Amino acid sequence: MDVVPRPTRTVSPPPTIASLWAEVSGDEMTDATLEWPADVFALVGSVLGRTHAYRFAVSPPAGLHWPPGGAASWNSTVCGAAESWAAWAEAPEGPPPALVADAWAVLRDGASATLDDIADGRNWAVCEALLTLLAASDETCAGVAAALDPVRESGYRFRARADELLSRTGSLSLLPTHRLRVLPKVRTPPGGISFRSLSRYLCIRGPSVDVAWHKVPARRSGLGQQQANVLLMPWPLRVRQRDFRPLPGSVHRAENEPFGVFEFAPTEGFDLDLVERTLRGALDEVDGVDAVIFPESCVPVGDIEPLEALLAHYGVTVLLAGARETTTTPGRLPANWLHQGVHVGGCWAHYRQNKHHRWFLDESQINQYHLAGALHPSVRWWEAMEVPRRSLQFLELSEGLTLVTVVCEDLARMDEVAELIRDVGPTLVVTVLLDGPQLATRWTARYAGVLADDPGTAVLTLTAHGMVERSRPTGMPPSTVVALWKDPTRGLREISLEPGATGVLISLAATRARRRVADGRTPVDNATGLMVAGVFPVAPAQEVVPHAGGERTVTGAALDAPDLTIVTAWSDAVAEALEHAPEQVDALVDDARPGTPWRRDLGLPEPSEPLAEALTAVADIVEAVQPGGKVPRDAAILALLQTASADGPAAASLARAVLRSALEARQDARAVISRHG
Repeated sequence: MDVVPRPTRTVSPPPTIASLWAEVSGDEMTDATLEWPADVFALVGSVLGRTHAYRFAVSPPAGLHWPPGGAASWNSTVCGAAESWAAWAEAPEGPPPALVADAWAVLRDGASATLDDIADGRNWAVCEALLTLLAASDETCAGVAAALDPVRESGYRFRARADELLSRTGSLSLLPTHRLRVLPKVRTPPGGISFRSLSRYLCIRGPSVDVAWHKVPARRSGLGQQQANVLLMPWPLRVRQRDFRPLPGSVHRAENEPFGVFEFAPTEGFDLDLVERTLRGALDEVDGVDAVIFPESCVPVGDIEPLEALLAHYGVTVLLAGARETTTTPGRLPANWLHQGVHVGGCWAHYRQNKHHRWFLDESQINQYHLAGALHPSVRWWEAMEVPRRSLQFLELSEGLTLVTVVCEDLARMDEVAELIRDVGPTLVVTVLLDGPQLATRWTARYAGVLADDPGTAVLTLTAHGMVERSRPTGMPPSTVVALWKDPTRGLREISLEPGATGVLISLAATRARRRVADGRTPVDNATGLMVAGVFPVAPAQEVVPHAGGERTVTGAALDAPDLTIVTAWSDAVAEALEHAPEQVDALVDDARPGTPWRRDLGLPEPSEPLAEALTAVADIVEAVQPGGKVPRDAAILALLQTASADGPAAASLARAVLRSALEARQDARAVISRHG
């Protein structure tokens, strides 16, 4: 018998910085990487994360020290380099800032260093260069998203371009998103040491979760950044056993752990009249309602449009509603998602956050909710729901507030979505559920506590009162707790629905939140935190009083979600520059126009026709008011916008409304500062 020789085993060389970057990016390290700071962050962050060499920022090898030059000057050194790098990135001519160029030269020359040499700190010069470039690239991207104040005096065009790139691709990096993403960071860990501890404006994520970052103005005029009134609607108020139905023929494996599929289909229709009377009841307590939230699977898809028309009539700017879909298509399961609507410029912008994990009912839950008459307790019942690809929507609203919504069990599953939320650290996570009482002793409080502790995200959960009523575990008293709030400042608060009430109004207060970083940079208070300032039961008004808000109509969306984000980003940049760097305004609006070469340089397509109309409208109205007039230029532009005709393309009209909102936000913030000294 012939002997087949065993194949020779090839021993791979130890991985190096250069080989890791080729693996991560599909490209070689070149000096051109410096032209886009987020790409430098991706490179050095990948190395530091893989080797755990980030720990040297707090525990350098024996006999060595960090930061270079001493702690006293480190913050000003990095911030100074970031200021110059942001300006240089707008037109990369000549050398980059010295701190960046010197650290890059060390890294480039040491690219053949093995990852083990970095992990053990043996090549300290390269380790120092990696940590320096991470700090500088992170600081250069300050203000790209979710910062309250302008952190950099330069780089307005760079940041607006980065915002447009983020909207179009879901990443701040120019690398393909099937390799990695660089995303904004909002809240930072208060302690511990991990890679997340080494940055306060950026984070790195792999390709496993699709990301969409939206920016849209959602505010009532005259509030500054002080408060928001949110109406919680814990509906359905009653849930019947017959609202749970097995899908015919769905039970399988009858002999061994049988499982089946059920649907939740309430028999009662969605009561828009009661919504309106509840809104009127809330407006008896406060002067305006900013947001309305409904639990999971609460609002039939066909009722979303009339619901939004009603909310617009009463001046509500944000709707979060668990959408309920039914399908008659054979072989297709219905979707379960949270509908997010933001009212701006006369139209509702729509965003969709899918649910990723199906609800599972076993015998204990069937007994807990008293559903045995509809679902057999010996069968393991799964929710009839299509399972979509993992994705997460970030909504950056006004005043630096960044919102993420998840549906039910997505809060509890420690998967890639949960890791992404912790890395970014949004201001608020809203979780809508079909669950029992939201008690401090139950699972939702445990997982809310994880996010509130690290990275400091506030969490709101909301379930249906009808499910709370049905939840009667043996030996437990009945409960009326329909919602739970947890934040890192005041801790946990249970929120109940009182007898006779059909909603709960919570008033949220915005605070300055601190961004920390473990590499020696000085903490800054330029993020937004939230806390509950008041909770009020809302009984429905006995009758609806005619409201002076106009007709119950809303227009269709003139711009899709990414294009609206782009217009909002450029409008915010213009408003910020008018206040803090007026000499940069004209160059900024020139950059916003279609046909400028920077989009080609970044590999971005030219704006669509509606987006081109919108960006041109922003640029035209800014350039219509030249500096040097009797009134400040921003005030003159705002006055012009307040009298501008709504004629012309719908996208242009929406863009003017967005710019007006950005300028009013600045005006209101200055008024608040003036009132409080």
